Amino acid sequence: MVFISLSKHLKIFCNHLTNKQNEKSHSVQMCNSMCSIFFFAVGYAQTASNETDSKSETEQATTEKADPVKLKAEIQELETTWAVADNAMDANALAAFYADDAISMSNGKPMFIGNAAIKKDMEEGFAKRPKGVTSSYDLMDVYGSDNYAAEVGKTTRKDSTGEVITTGKYMAIWEKRNGKWICVRDISNEDAEKK
Repeated sequence: MVFISLSKHLKIFCNHLTNKQNEKSHSVQMCNSMCSIFFFAVGYAQTASNETDSKSETEQATTEKADPVKLKAEIQELETTWAVADNAMDANALAAFYADDAISMSNGKPMFIGNAAIKKDMEEGFAKRPKGVTSSYDLMDVYGSDNYAAEVGKTTRKDSTGEVITTGKYMAIWEKRNGKWICVRDISNEDAEKK
């Protein structure tokens, strides 16, 4: 059930992105990136689907409905809090967003499996980050249900003078556990430098 829902939302998103911004090649590249993480997430979705299958039909019907405006507002609130913690270089606060079984895939790095490994990578990254560098997160789209959400966004990193030093994109899969949104999978990469 979850697999079908994620598949449907990804197909709608890719069609929307390709049709809306077909003239921009980075949009097509982003769609390809989304497909890559989707297939990676299939294993997770299949596991979640097996758990969902054990619920009653009434519970399943409830999880399939979501108010898209409310869902986007909830995820935007997470990203706003995320940006504050990121700019404060607070690895503990950022790690709190991730499930214990989360997997994170960052640009040019190996896959980090588990909350502890993700937190360690953040701490190492913060130790190398020049002072005054800030990041912002532009939420583009959110698709999902009351218990699962796939988020797509863009990132901008600026130096202490406000000059843009990198841009990129990301996708995160959130699951609501015990009434709280928690990141179970994410992927991010930087855009190619302009020549």
